[in-house]
Amino acid sequence: MADAGSRVSGGRAASGSPSDAHYNRIKDDLVRGSYPPGTVLLETVLGERYGVSRTPVREALGRLAQDGFIDRGSRGFVVRRRSPEEILAIYEARISLESTAAGLAAERRTPFDLSRLDHLAEQRRSAPESADRATLTAMNEDWHRALRAAARNDIVSGFLDRLDSLLAIYRPATATPVDADRTVVEHDAILDAVHASDGARAQETMTTHLTRMRDLRIQGLARELS
Repeated sequence: MADAGSRVSGGRAASGSPSDAHYNRIKDDLVRGSYPPGTVLLETVLGERYGVSRTPVREALGRLAQDGFIDRGSRGFVVRRRSPEEILAIYEARISLESTAAGLAAERRTPFDLSRLDHLAEQRRSAPESADRATLTAMNEDWHRALRAAARNDIVSGFLDRLDSLLAIYRPATATPVDADRTVVEHDAILDAVHASDGARAQETMTTHLTRMRDLRIQGLARELS
């Protein structure tokens, strides 16, 4: 296992207590891949890296372990290793919650919500073929967040935000141009249902979309582990 201590990387500014700031900073670095799976996160090393004492680092690591980002190991906290079972569990929860959000969005969306969703969908459709994966992923995530906002259920949105973070520590699915085109088509089908205030159809099309994304992730991980 590699010890975390080779590169300093900053995190986004966080509001709230100093403990929240350290939690967010370490989590952001986990999501960015600064600490590969299996890395031992030593309190002393992280304290030096972030310029703080061991106590706030220990508190942040404890919270990250509770939230499923890292595990407790014999030498300290360890970045969680990938497993197909964990991705399946995360997607099982995400499919249930986000399909519910899609149904709620179809019932509760406002003209502003529709305008924003249409705008984001058009941005994604118009993305140049040269756009990199990170850009396309960000566009897709923006669209999903706008749809969740239209559902007007902060509890569901909060859980989905956490699931997004858990998925982000895994290598993204490798999508072909055909897969990317299918994502656009599936988003349009969901949006059509939202425009029509058809909650059942919005739920069904979101379930179909996320099930395919889950399968892509699992296939990519299987290739990586083989």
